[in-house]
Amino acid sequence: MPTSETIKLEFILTETHKGQRLDQVLSQLLPDYSRNMIQNWIKKEQVLVNLKPEKAKYRIIGHEKINIFATIEADTQHAPENIPLNIIDEETDYLIINKPAGLTVHPGAGNPRGTMLNALLHYCPKLEKLPRAGIIHRLDKDTSGIIVIAKTVKAYQYFIRAMASREIKREYRAVVNGHLVAGATIEAAIGRHPTKRTRMAVVASGKPAVTHYRILEKLASHTYLRVILETGRTHQIRVHMAYIQHPLVGDQIYGRRPFLPKNASEKLKQILQKFPRQALHAYQLTFKSPQTQSIVSYYAALPHDFKQLLIALGCQTL
Repeated sequence: MPTSETIKLEFILTETHKGQRLDQVLSQLLPDYSRNMIQNWIKKEQVLVNLKPEKAKYRIIGHEKINIFATIEADTQHAPENIPLNIIDEETDYLIINKPAGLTVHPGAGNPRGTMLNALLHYCPKLEKLPRAGIIHRLDKDTSGIIVIAKTVKAYQYFIRAMASREIKREYRAVVNGHLVAGATIEAAIGRHPTKRTRMAVVASGKPAVTHYRILEKLASHTYLRVILETGRTHQIRVHMAYIQHPLVGDQIYGRRPFLPKNASEKLKQILQKFPRQALHAYQLTFKSPQTQSIVSYYAALPHDFKQLLIALGCQTL
């Protein structure tokens, strides 16, 4: 039988949440927990607003103090598997991992085994006592890059709190189709696609989503970007870049057919046509150390396929 752990969170809401329901706001701030789970916490009075229980339909005024003291199930139902992990750093209370493209983070429909979670349970068996084996945030299967894993209950709660308060800075590298004139910020709510339910889309009823991007280099017919997430919605960067008509190279869900430069060589055409995934890499994580409270930054070098794509496009900023 799965064991359970207690999660304790505390944070302050802002005026940007004014007028929204309590359960809606918490599902935005804690995307790794289902709306049903959050509503159950509220019903059991495991969520306090200014030290008092409220209903799920409570409307946020702004600056409320939220305390959560709830029970969640640990991931003992998943089997350890001897899958290699690229560990960038290991501290007493967390791991920093460089996830390769093609590795699913958490078991789910269609991916019951062979995931990073299974690998983590093999590498560090005590992670079975933590929800999601200590995984704080996720990357799409075909997105490569850096991810943080908590090793203790205290660290897990610390990172979940920091993520909800937007205190963890996540920076990506991306290659998009076409030329962007300058850096900008995209603010567009993301939710389920109205007809294609396996996809996400910019929809009025979605959750607030904010993406900042800056140009690293303008290429012949593409743009190399530095992207910073302010929020963490499912497929956020992919959806937002497609929304502004500059989808990621290789994105078979939100992109179009390969965007080929005029007078492109046959070699470049083949590289663009055969690039097997979205050109997105989680490059940097910055946060306060749970132990020392000093600012730490970790980097995941660009993988080989990403570098080869940039070289083929004539990029000088590697």
